[in-house]
Amino acid sequence: QVTAKTAFLFILPQYNVSVPTAEGELVQYHYGLKDLVTILFYIFIAITLHAVVQEYALDKINRRLHLSKVKHSKFNESGQLVAFHFTSVMWCLYVVVTEGYISNPRSLWENYPHVYLPFQVKFFYLCQLAYWLHALPELYFQKVRKEEIPRQLRCITLYLVHIAGAYLLNLTRLGLILLLLQYLAEFFFHMARLVYFTDENNEKLFNVWAVVFVVTRLFTLTLYILVIGFGLPRVESQALDPERGNFFSFLFNNILFRMSVLLLVCLFQASVMWRFIHFQLRRWREYWNEQSSRKRATTPGTKQQTKPLKRDSGYHENGVVKAENGTSPRTKKLKSP
Repeated sequence: QVTAKTAFLFILPQYNVSVPTAEGELVQYHYGLKDLVTILFYIFIAITLHAVVQEYALDKINRRLHLSKVKHSKFNESGQLVAFHFTSVMWCLYVVVTEGYISNPRSLWENYPHVYLPFQVKFFYLCQLAYWLHALPELYFQKVRKEEIPRQLRCITLYLVHIAGAYLLNLTRLGLILLLLQYLAEFFFHMARLVYFTDENNEKLFNVWAVVFVVTRLFTLTLYILVIGFGLPRVESQALDPERGNFFSFLFNNILFRMSVLLLVCLFQASVMWRFIHFQLRRWREYWNEQSSRKRATTPGTKQQTKPLKRDSGYHENGVVKAENGTSPRTKKLKSP
């Protein structure tokens, strides 16, 4: 029994409480320091699953494709993220549908702060934090190139800040919807990269990713405006109360603060869209340049006629033409007596 209690500390979420409802008591959870132990356990689980996907799926495909070192590293990165994003999208979609966050958008800000979480919501957040924390030692295990480390560190940090911020500031419902949109766009991007590595002429999935990316950005911006601009300012409890988990809803009564936050969100989304547009323009420019070069190569009259070079009989030795028998092929002039 002693070992069972210790095992439950690592495996199951802690801090469960019974919340009275109209239908009876409901078991829910809040966060605390013991969550770090659970996250540590699932970090090792994530490392194990990472190794399984790498050895039994990605390595076998890499042996058949014979990719270069740069493409090999990108293929492994996209392969791991495709598996993770697909699982996370399915899991997150199931959570938001069963909890009613999509069918009832007002639940994203009603009764804020959302201190008590259902089991599946808390477990989802713990697993997400464990995965992105496990990505830090994987940079060493996967022998990522030094040029790629800053980009991957920046990506990991942004995900950790977003997930941990939503979890600690009791904005888990909004965080779930934002993660669903982000993971959906990332899944199509890395899937398109995998298809491109197997067939460089196949870029159709990049067009699908472009459409999904734009749509998810619009939904993300709309969701921020809806929750921050209209939802949180209408919360009944507007007083600062850290013990109840109410950290900053009182700030949204100040219109200046609310507009400043929305402006920062819009500027960030605009910068993301600008990088996306710049990437698409560069890709289309390279595509049309390649197509025009192919047309010039296949147009009649542009090919250079190469004439066959006449070679001297015999072979060359030290720059001098020798005959087959080793003598010089030129006839010697006889000196007149």
